[in-house]
Amino acid sequence: MIRREIRHVLEHYPKIFFACHPRHRRDPKTRRVLSAHQSSILDHLDDVEPTSLTSLAMHMGVTSGTMSLAVSRLIRQGYVARARAREDARRLDLRLSAAGVRMKTARSVLEPERLRAVLRRLSPAERLAAVHGLALLSRAAQEEMHSRSRLRRRSS
Repeated sequence: MIRREIRHVLEHYPKIFFACHPRHRRDPKTRRVLSAHQSSILDHLDDVEPTSLTSLAMHMGVTSGTMSLAVSRLIRQGYVARARAREDARRLDLRLSAAGVRMKTARSVLEPERLRAVLRRLSPAERLAAVHGLALLSRAAQEEMHSRSRLRRRSS
């Protein structure tokens, strides 16, 4: 049963993403425009929980060198903070700076106006069911991320 559900999520999520995803983001304070790729990097970072450069590169399917170049630009622009990991000085930990948080919250991965147009195509009952389903998936995803984070910390 879960295989079919996985197949459905994998089939439907990209359609939602492509219909509602903005192509560029503009910083509300500096008016600087970030590319979709730069925005995607910010979307994968947090201001509290560090992410290593290597794991970010692996997750996004690029080499560490390629990710290092992209992250260095975001650091120079003030969106990302880089520090050596406390437990392993060879590892670079990345976090969002205050400007990075501002960019991440200023625009979601989904463009609100595009999402509004999509949701208007549903009946009120369908909208409620869709949003409830997404909330359930989101909760489970957060639980899975926290579980993996705890396992990584234990194994370190």
